[in-house]
Amino acid sequence: MPAITMKDGTEIFYKDWGPKEAQPIVFHHGWPLSADDWDSQMMYFLMQGFRVIAHDRRGHGRSTQTWTGNEMDTYAADMAELTDHLGLESAIHVGHSTGGGEVTRYVARAKPGRVSKAVLIGAVPPVMVRSASNPGGLPITVFDHFRGELLANRAQFYLDIPSGPFYGYNRGGAKVSRGVIENWWRQGMMGGAKAHYDCIKAFSETDFTEDLKAIEVPVLVMHGDDDQIVPYADSAPLSSKLLKQGKLKTYLGLPHGLCTTHPDIVNPDLLAFFKS
Repeated sequence: MPAITMKDGTEIFYKDWGPKEAQPIVFHHGWPLSADDWDSQMMYFLMQGFRVIAHDRRGHGRSTQTWTGNEMDTYAADMAELTDHLGLESAIHVGHSTGGGEVTRYVARAKPGRVSKAVLIGAVPPVMVRSASNPGGLPITVFDHFRGELLANRAQFYLDIPSGPFYGYNRGGAKVSRGVIENWWRQGMMGGAKAHYDCIKAFSETDFTEDLKAIEVPVLVMHGDDDQIVPYADSAPLSSKLLKQGKLKTYLGLPHGLCTTHPDIVNPDLLAFFKS
């Protein structure tokens, strides 16, 4: 099982498929999931001739169940170590939800030549929590509720989220997949409760405004306008305006987990951006 040991001893699991000389795409998963959440995209782009890479963030999936370092600066530093280890050049970084925050912080700080493009999908930037400077954000009570539910009964909470708002399965007429729900639960329960608890603060309270402004490469911002986890109005349109080369792609009626529910729409749009 491929893994790299970070400077603090944390082992980060990763997948690395495809020809080493091919264009690399690095996928960054959301909370509290793992690299497995990208199965549809990794198989699609592998068959398109790309080299596809995805890791389990520290505290998630098969990586070490860390009790420290569960915040964006360390997540980005872990990615820098992994890209150095793999010797990636001109990689495309794709992040969903919390992974979009990780991509934003990493790409803003990446060594020259490491990154050619980036994609933020249903991503948490610029900042999720409401404040005087971010009046459109979600109240802190939303994230306090997440923390409370995780502490009270993580196993049930990790069924409730995918059964409802994550994939839009609480909407009338939704085509519910029990397999998708149970796969979300499986990925979540593989990770560490302490790391997941800490990560709620990381994805909700980190302000990525200056990171977005610092990114020089082209960035595609993709978001469903029926996203019940990361509300559209206070995320994607704002991020795209802060980016030097940002392009906004809005999906009418699609949920937060659109990469899983609608890969037939998302994957071709990603491919078009990668080849542009």
